[in-house]
Amino acid sequence: MSRVLVTGSTDGLGRRSAEALLDAGNEVIVHARSDERARVLQPLLDRGATLVIGDLASESHVRAIADEVAAREVDAIIHNAGVNTGGQIFAINVLAPYLMTALSPQVHRHVYLSSGMHLSGSPTVDMQHEGSVSYADSKLLITAFAAALPRYREETVAHAVDPGWVATRMGGPGAPDDLEAGHETQDWLATTEDNAVRDFGYWFHRARRDPNPAALDEAFQDRVVHVLAERSGVTL
Repeated sequence: MSRVLVTGSTDGLGRRSAEALLDAGNEVIVHARSDERARVLQPLLDRGATLVIGDLASESHVRAIADEVAAREVDAIIHNAGVNTGGQIFAINVLAPYLMTALSPQVHRHVYLSSGMHLSGSPTVDMQHEGSVSYADSKLLITAFAAALPRYREETVAHAVDPGWVATRMGGPGAPDDLEAGHETQDWLATTEDNAVRDFGYWFHRARRDPNPAALDEAFQDRVVHVLAERSGVTL
């Protein structure tokens, strides 16, 4: 049994991850952006899940969530929350999971939601101008960070997962991929004791895939880590 935090768990893949992890007997911490959004999580709280609230676009909120993570001895975090439009793509998709990770050295397993769209992300993206970071760029950045993390923290297991194009609020009702398969890989990676999956992987439906080559370029990884540390004021 593991204690797992799932960010962005009010609906979509995050909600299904939380439900499946509870079904499997794990302790689950669910997350909502606000008190209002948290109301939909009551059925999971009734089943024993616990709750953290915070807007991942706010660094102060992320820090507060990290404090709660430290107090609750979390084993794994599924960094599920994300947006694909608007001016907060970099803040929510990249900076928040970096900051949560950097502030949670006691958490030894991290699973980051990537996307097949990261393959078209640009390794030359200007991270100093956050508004120029597209959704595809953000998923390349977080995949590169996931690949880099075990070099910075040797005991940490980190993976990136492409859940597929699934019918969530973000994916739209016409998305063709299987919704259940869309969350099973991250749930498994967050809780498995299989030593064969300790090394970083970019995954799609429990199978390793080749990520954008830039994600495996250590010079690019180090640039991503450096910019995020500089931007947040928190180093790994």
